[in-house]
Amino acid sequence: MHTSVWLIDDHALLRNGLANIINGFDGYRVIAESDNGADFIEQVSDRAAPDIVLLDITMPVMNGYDTASWIKTNLPKTCVLVLSMMDSDLAIIKMLKLGAKGYLLKDSKPDVFRRALDCLRNGEYFINDLVSNKMLSYVKGEGTDEGKIEHPDFNITDRELAFIKLACSEKTFKEIALEMCVSPRTVDSYRDSLFEKLGVNTRVGLVLFAIKNGIYAL
Repeated sequence: MHTSVWLIDDHALLRNGLANIINGFDGYRVIAESDNGADFIEQVSDRAAPDIVLLDITMPVMNGYDTASWIKTNLPKTCVLVLSMMDSDLAIIKMLKLGAKGYLLKDSKPDVFRRALDCLRNGEYFINDLVSNKMLSYVKGEGTDEGKIEHPDFNITDRELAFIKLACSEKTFKEIALEMCVSPRTVDSYRDSLFEKLGVNTRVGLVLFAIKNGIYAL
């Protein structure tokens, strides 16, 4: 039984190369390709939904954000793995909020690509090397014997918790400072303190923590 993969990207040469790589992995099979989200929606209407959609962000007609939103609503059992050149915390956060389970940069090596597919197939998140191994293990439920760590164990203050919730939005740190009525330097101190407490080094790590603990609901 193969895990079915559908490619959505407006670059045909890239899709062909990806299809060859995926079809070379044991247990995976590319079942279809689409130029953009609108093309995908039309094609999938009379076919079985794929297990995994490999999705670009920047596409004509219907971009990756709108496509991910449609998949989340209409194909809830389909996992979305974003493949993009956008190395941006805000892009990753937006895609996580739209239901994506993984985010991979287009210059990633095939073995990393395979790990990402395996993670999604196993019901896990994959965010490349943009968050620490400690946080990824924690999100997968491997942080404690009980498989779950509640945020009070990290000694997070109320203000830091408020900052985490705002960090899950698409606001810049400057905008977060304005909303919290503090200086940008104070927001930086919240961020740095949380990075140390949680063992992360990016805003994406904070979002994953929030998702895991129900601080932010997808």
